[in-house]
Amino acid sequence: MAPADSILILTTGGTIDKQYFDALSQYQITETIIDKLLGIARVTHPYRIEEVSRKDSLELTDEDRAHLVERVRQSPNSRIIITHGTDTMTLTARFLAAVPQKPIVLVGALAPARFSESDAAFNLGMAFATAQTAAPGVYIIMNGFVFRGDEVSKDRAQGSFVRKTEG
Repeated sequence: MAPADSILILTTGGTIDKQYFDALSQYQITETIIDKLLGIARVTHPYRIEEVSRKDSLELTDEDRAHLVERVRQSPNSRIIITHGTDTMTLTARFLAAVPQKPIVLVGALAPARFSESDAAFNLGMAFATAQTAAPGVYIIMNGFVFRGDEVSKDRAQGSFVRKTEG
């Protein structure tokens, strides 16, 4: 397959790639676990992973987001997945709306992928399927839903994402 047919996965950090070392340490964003998750799932569709940053989404700046938009815009890949922290995922989705010609799927986790009860693997699987089938636009994949990036918000009290009309 040509590079444009493969899926580009850009990692920015966030809970999905956090690791907890011991009871006295804080979470740290480490090398991405995305390739391992896709290997466990036996994904054979071509993909490529590129690290953009290793930041909690609360630490991402507008400059980081502008850089991410440019990476997406310049990529020869026609389908993009971005791993991202959940706290500012919707803000990044607004920036990415500047690239309307590609399906761009933002995905994260509410618990680190390295935890046995994480939602990361499920969310990543949904993101991979959405990237292959969705029309151009920005999407957020969380809680078993495919949301349009401009129609969703994070409900911290519920610990989930909801359509803006719902909450």
